[in-house]
Amino acid sequence: MRYVRYLVLVLIGLCLLLIASANRGMVSLQLLPGEFVPYVGRNWQVGVPLYLVIFAAVAVGVFLGFVWEWLREHKHRKVAARSTRQAKQLSREVEKLKPTEKDEVLALIEKDKPAA
Repeated sequence: MRYVRYLVLVLIGLCLLLIASANRGMVSLQLLPGEFVPYVGRNWQVGVPLYLVIFAAVAVGVFLGFVWEWLREHKHRKVAARSTRQAKQLSREVEKLKPTEKDEVLALIEKDKPAA
């Protein structure tokens, strides 16, 4: 199974290299549209290879997906934590109710029980 994992990782790496080599042209990223530059006074602009833009967009999308799912599953984690707390509390109560030494009445009942 470990070799299959390595094979998949190598294939993913090769695909990323192919995408990067096919999209290595420079693109210009601007923070604001050109119409807002007179109001702001500065045009924030940077030139980067296209593959970096693609990889950054995919990474941001994956991150936002994880955050979205984490927030969506909050109610399930809350119920699970409450159930765990309740189970521990009930377990402690059961331990408190268990007799610490043999009760005389229980000893008499167990003595009169027929062996099965």
